[in-house]
Amino acid sequence: MVIMRKFKIIAGTIWALLAMILILILFPGLNSFSGSVAKLPFMKLNPNYSGGDVAKQLVLENYIIDIRKPVFDGLIGQKKSGFVQIDWRGNIPEVISDTIDYDLDQNADFIIRINRETNRSEITSFNGNVGNIMISTPTSYGWAIRVNVKK
Repeated sequence: MVIMRKFKIIAGTIWALLAMILILILFPGLNSFSGSVAKLPFMKLNPNYSGGDVAKQLVLENYIIDIRKPVFDGLIGQKKSGFVQIDWRGNIPEVISDTIDYDLDQNADFIIRINRETNRSEITSFNGNVGNIMISTPTSYGWAIRVNVKK
């Protein structure tokens, strides 16, 4: 019994030392390893953070509007409410006023008005599933909003 206990202590100590040495050896390469793992085809940013995939891109005279797919992701399954993200890129005017068809049914769902100088955003909804503005913010590429929507 005493021999078995000493064997377990020695084996555990050796295992911990080997693990520590392995960590010290691998630590300098973790950045490149994590980068290569992130590029694997099944690795994808959660749409709650990225805003979802681009569903439609409108190319206007001075700027581009990216209308993203609505996001209803929950911890388990789909939620009844979510958001749609709209991005403006390029030479954006000081006052943005655009009509958006987020569900791509050829009918306008809402009009968004953004005064970039005062950071004031307003929405006029034509669709019962469209709610209020969740986020309206300047970004490194232009401007982005998230609008609450229901299924």
